[in-house]
Amino acid sequence: MKLADKQTEIVSEAEWLVARRDLLTREKEFTRQRDALSAARRKLPMVKVEKQYLFEGPEGEETLGDLFEGRSQLIVYHFMFGPGWEEGCKSCSYLADHFDGANWHLPHRDTTLVVVSRAPLTEFLPYKKRMGWRFKWVSSHGSDFNFDYHVSFTPEEERKNKVYYNYTEDEYISDELPGLSVFYKEDGDVFHTYSTYARGLDSLVGAYNFLDLVPKGRDEDPESTMSWVRRHDQYDA
Repeated sequence: MKLADKQTEIVSEAEWLVARRDLLTREKEFTRQRDALSAARRKLPMVKVEKQYLFEGPEGEETLGDLFEGRSQLIVYHFMFGPGWEEGCKSCSYLADHFDGANWHLPHRDTTLVVVSRAPLTEFLPYKKRMGWRFKWVSSHGSDFNFDYHVSFTPEEERKNKVYYNYTEDEYISDELPGLSVFYKEDGDVFHTYSTYARGLDSLVGAYNFLDLVPKGRDEDPESTMSWVRRHDQYDA
């Protein structure tokens, strides 16, 4: 896409400054709205997690409570890697490229980030090594965890062509879809505080924040916004 296609004006420095100050006013309002939305998110009621979930991790079997690693807050990214898959979802891989940088800092704010997939551990560990990731990645294979948090779907749902995803019933797309869930732990009890799906995951993608600053923006196909994304070892040199 050329900038001319966006009907971008060429103006004097003085005219540009007027436009920039007008946009700054809007940016500040957006920041205030975002802060208010984040505050409302933090005030959501919590649901106690009564079911026992077991995960297969690098050090063996772990419970949901174990995944907190002694902290009170847990972020789970539901990574699309189903049983029998040879590679992880390329869009989830795009998001996951941002996790290790965040993980330098999250533990210092009482927060643990863990990635969970339904495939057995042995099936995705080679992919993790290929991608060069350091974050903790565990398997929920054999448990209801992915199904209970509405990111994995059954053959019966496929036959009915109806799934519950992103808080609504919709057509079946895949047996795995992406999401993020947040949990809080206090006095040994675990609570579910938040889950988000689909474009609610945009905020995890630092690359988007950079692209939103440049004249061409994300420059995506509106019919398939992530069609340009590749696993980071598959882009043309």
